[in-house]
Amino acid sequence: MNKIVFIVVALGMAFCIYPTSVAAQWVQTYGPQGGIINCFAVSGTQLFAGTAGSGVFLSTNNGTTWTAVNAGLTDLRIYALVLSGTNLFAGTGGGLFFSIDNGATWTVVSNGFTKTYVTCLAAAGNDLIAGTGYGVFVSTDRGTNWAPANTGMEYYSVLSLGIAPANSGSGVNLLAGTEGYGVFLSTNNGASWNAANTGLGYSYVYVTSLAVSGNRVFAGTGNGVYLSINGGSGWSAASNGLTDTVVTALSVAGTDLFAGTSGGVYRSTDYGTSWISSGLLNASIRTLAVSPAGGGPGTDLFAGTSGGGVFISTDIGAHWNDANAGLANTFVQSLAVSGKNLLAGTLWDGFFLSTDDGTRWAASNNGLTDPYVWSLAISDAVIFAGTSINGVFRSTDGGNSWTSCLLTQATVTSIAVSGRNAFAGTDGSGVFLSTDDGSSWVAVNTGLTNNHVQSLAVSGTNVLAGTSWGGVFLSTDNGTVWSSIGLTGTNVYSLAALGTDLFAGTNQGGVVHSYDGGRTWNWSNTVMQISQGGTYPNVMCFATKGVNLFAGTDSGVFSSTDNGTNWVPANSGLTTRVVRSLVVGGMDLYLGAFPGGVWRRPLSEMITSAGLSKSDLPVGFSLDQNYPNPFNPTTTIRYALPARTHVTLTVFNTLGQQVATLVNENEDAGNHEARFDANGLASGVYFYRLQAGDYVQTRRLALVR
Repeated sequence: MNKIVFIVVALGMAFCIYPTSVAAQWVQTYGPQGGIINCFAVSGTQLFAGTAGSGVFLSTNNGTTWTAVNAGLTDLRIYALVLSGTNLFAGTGGGLFFSIDNGATWTVVSNGFTKTYVTCLAAAGNDLIAGTGYGVFVSTDRGTNWAPANTGMEYYSVLSLGIAPANSGSGVNLLAGTEGYGVFLSTNNGASWNAANTGLGYSYVYVTSLAVSGNRVFAGTGNGVYLSINGGSGWSAASNGLTDTVVTALSVAGTDLFAGTSGGVYRSTDYGTSWISSGLLNASIRTLAVSPAGGGPGTDLFAGTSGGGVFISTDIGAHWNDANAGLANTFVQSLAVSGKNLLAGTLWDGFFLSTDDGTRWAASNNGLTDPYVWSLAISDAVIFAGTSINGVFRSTDGGNSWTSCLLTQATVTSIAVSGRNAFAGTDGSGVFLSTDDGSSWVAVNTGLTNNHVQSLAVSGTNVLAGTSWGGVFLSTDNGTVWSSIGLTGTNVYSLAALGTDLFAGTNQGGVVHSYDGGRTWNWSNTVMQISQGGTYPNVMCFATKGVNLFAGTDSGVFSSTDNGTNWVPANSGLTTRVVRSLVVGGMDLYLGAFPGGVWRRPLSEMITSAGLSKSDLPVGFSLDQNYPNPFNPTTTIRYALPARTHVTLTVFNTLGQQVATLVNENEDAGNHEARFDANGLASGVYFYRLQAGDYVQTRRLALVR
């Protein structure tokens, strides 16, 4: 669609309005929110968060909401962030990047910087230090030019950095905490390094964090906190009261020192002489940061966790609240649909539930004691969740609460249901069957010569099991007896059945297709192979709709409308390409990104309405309420068409003046959505109107600045 520019005069001011609509592409839902946070950087009221695979997020309102700022970042694994003047630097798994516009755009640092894996960053004045998997790089001109500074520690992996006042005279000491070799010290700006481990207590030391307060230097290790008062030359234990000694993060706020551990946050008011618990006791902390208090004096404390996202404390750790709105950064491993409910199982964050097609998400982990949800399946009114170490959980109230029901020590990688029969595939213990909605289970492994089951599928009265390097097995009697049906020696991640056709998703072998129930198999990757430059992707999941087949891979989504003969990439708008789960809900296809939360795309954008059965299409025209509402500055409008027709979607102000045309074209039957960007419009009430053939509907929306 063409962009249309309107000039609107309101309240004596001129505004340029750029309404947009969503072309055929994926759109990220509003969650699930949270995930792994590796690092923070603070600049006044701006807070940046680096994630484990979703790039950098920015909050300008003290963590109330977050926005991804990743343009130009070619690697979204962010391990370190630091500010130097007006420049923001990001250390990633694919090199060092910098931004001069608060993360809006990024450029790779290349002048003298030769390493790709950047683990930590530190800054003081014009000096910048970057720790890598092999030593340190230094810049003395705010990151314009870099040079290796590794004499004495060329082969060490650096986990943390610090810049402390020199023991005597002017200048600074550079400190590098390493992976297993303690602290190294440089007194000549990185020209040479020497081990500085006196007093660290044991020989093989992981120094995960360093913090400086005046002339005091603190080191966080796997054995507690250590203090140096001589610039890092010597250390003494400073862990009294620290009941969790696996210290992963340190931060200084005035006279307070905070330590993030594998089990929460601790606070010291006497420079590490004693410690008290400061909350988040069930969270594994990866990073800490202090920023000016939002809207008032004092400071706020932020904690980045291994799975729970960001937490904020406005009372120096006495109380904590999550601060994850907009932080769609979760690792979604499994998806399921139950009526209008969309269910997401994540790794690290547990289970999430949406009752409005992904517009809002809520964690729902009551009774779920394992946050690693590998698989989901629904049988009538029962939801089954397979977890990493605590087996199967079930919910009979739509996912609001859970109870354990099988194999409390097993990893349940896959679940499939057929009527009241539920099958659970495990990594090492084969397949289990329940015929009573999960109340009891029995092992069904006769003939299953490989017990490492990665995928399950039900096709009529047949049950299929894909194994790790053992190919596919078939049971025609509810798992009583299994027989191998091919692909021996192949790692089968996923399975799907379309009528009598079977599809297997494999490791770097793409899709394998059987027309005869598994007696023979054929490669089914015509376009999928070409798109990978001659190699096949790992196919992790399938979804079907009518005669249409979708494959989720570690290189995005592919679709086939000819029974798997040809595959077409379907990745427009998708910023993450590692897909672990797919599910069809109504007329939408949902995917679980790893990481990146849940994404949605109308099926009508990938397949024609001719490929859908009549029962699949909307029964009538409809126009949904926009979300979010109120909004600032963007919102999404969804509508449904039962037949192909000409569609006009427009926005008006309260005077009846048209301020935007979002859609003006013929569209196929199905569910559609458009995005309205009101950037530049004044706050107030507006109206949006859908005209599709003879159908006309108007709704109200509110823009709040």
